[in-house]
Amino acid sequence: MKRKIVVAAAWPYANDSLHLGHVAALIGSDVLARYFRLNGDDVLMVSGSDCHGTPIAVTASHQGVQPLVIAEKYHNEFVKTLIGGLGFSYDIYSKTTTENHCKVVQEIFQKLYQKGYIYSKIEELPYCENCKKFLPDRYIEGECPICHFDSARGDQCDNCGNLMDTTKLINPKCKICGGVPKWRQSEHFFLKLSALQDKLKDWVSASKGWRINAKKFTANLLDQGLHDRAITRDIEWGIPIPIKGYESKRIYVWFEAVCGYLSVSKEWSISIGKKDEWKKFWENDKAIHFYVHGKDNIPFHTIFWPAVLIALGDLHLPDRILSSEYLTLEKRQFSKSRQWAVWLPDFLEKFDPETLRYYLIANGPETSDADFSWDNFQTLTNSELIGNFGNFVYRVLSFIKNNFPEGVQIQETKDGKAKKFLDLAQDAFSSTGSAIEAGRFREALRCVLEVVEHGNRYINDAAPWTTIKKDRSKAENDLAVAGQVIKCLAILIKPFLPKSSERICNDVGLDFSKIEWSYPSHNLIVISNISPLYKRIETSDIEKQHSRLGKTE
Repeated sequence: MKRKIVVAAAWPYANDSLHLGHVAALIGSDVLARYFRLNGDDVLMVSGSDCHGTPIAVTASHQGVQPLVIAEKYHNEFVKTLIGGLGFSYDIYSKTTTENHCKVVQEIFQKLYQKGYIYSKIEELPYCENCKKFLPDRYIEGECPICHFDSARGDQCDNCGNLMDTTKLINPKCKICGGVPKWRQSEHFFLKLSALQDKLKDWVSASKGWRINAKKFTANLLDQGLHDRAITRDIEWGIPIPIKGYESKRIYVWFEAVCGYLSVSKEWSISIGKKDEWKKFWENDKAIHFYVHGKDNIPFHTIFWPAVLIALGDLHLPDRILSSEYLTLEKRQFSKSRQWAVWLPDFLEKFDPETLRYYLIANGPETSDADFSWDNFQTLTNSELIGNFGNFVYRVLSFIKNNFPEGVQIQETKDGKAKKFLDLAQDAFSSTGSAIEAGRFREALRCVLEVVEHGNRYINDAAPWTTIKKDRSKAENDLAVAGQVIKCLAILIKPFLPKSSERICNDVGLDFSKIEWSYPSHNLIVISNISPLYKRIETSDIEKQHSRLGKTE
């Protein structure tokens, strides 16, 4: 029976290019979506660019342009790099500046306001007399009162991950001019999280399939007790409040951005000409919703968005929270100001995107912090991806093409080694699929690589280049067995390396658009064109990347 699967990938801020840390947090979403489609399930993979909020307004202010200019620039770049470059298979990738998103967010706001989950009150807020404006969370920074990190934002500390109360920041300063803010009164709307505390706690306790960091962090927040949180700000860039008298204020990004998972699902329904199709995924108790993001986004996906869904009622809550840890670069945090980063557009200009997908799945921050180093990237790509996987596929298929142009087919009678090899490949569908569904992508990829490693041993032992001289029939059968396993690998590798999968499918006669997550039939394997899957990464390429780190172009 087909399952309804929603894969909700975090919405990147459209205020700068994506770096490898962002990709590491998001790559699992594409693995999930591709796997479930292969498995015959109905998948809705959604995301988009987060185009509102103060990070974009700050960037626009520094560059002397309107926020929309910045948002559109990076939204278009995200589409090019995530979809065109890395091959992310979103069913829809939208943005928070659409009329549809604005309409859905305002509808949610009004429903919660009418239910009493949103209310207004006057509060003391930081005001910069130099800039003549109230300072939203990200316009102000200071020392974290918990871990004493000296650059904590007004809404969250990036060092310890805790949510911030602006009034408790130590030595707060305006991020624009550096001045010390004063405190003035302003009226804003609040989400009544305190009224939803018990329901959230019950839901979290009953939830399964979360990464441990999300479970612990969320439980800690609930144990501390939830406080009502402001969802509007004194800003011009954002979604207008749908109530008269508040024209100078906007709905704040942390509230409206997470509503994008629902708004973009509705946008998708409209785009396919079935305006209510989204309901099959969101008003369905049997659907499974995966949320994929970095650890800094945990509270937004385990507290704030679920609180909104509970308050609305009748909508599906998150099932699996897959929150990755942090990726560092050469043992140091990514830093835009210090030019300590590998930007995705730069990477894609110089390297095969499949190499990045492989590296970040095999060695990324899935359950603990991980480090990207250029030397390790070169070593693992050349030894594992090319030396093991690429080499196995190329030498088997090229030998078949050169020696059996009419093709090869497995004989009915197989020896013990051949049967063991084929059984291993067949069993890999179950083990790999189970690991993917559990969000253990590194383990899933390892299941595939075990087949590859066995394949290299098998073909070395069979030595068809020697056997063919004295027993052509046996050499053909050995190659046919290896070719059948490569057909399996073409399918097994698709969630991880889709472009590699497509090339192998073309080589072995599989229809890439129609393959399914199952052991393929033993048909005649005829090889047409064959070429190496990847190009080795040379030391000179890596030395160039080392020389660029920390330097301004």
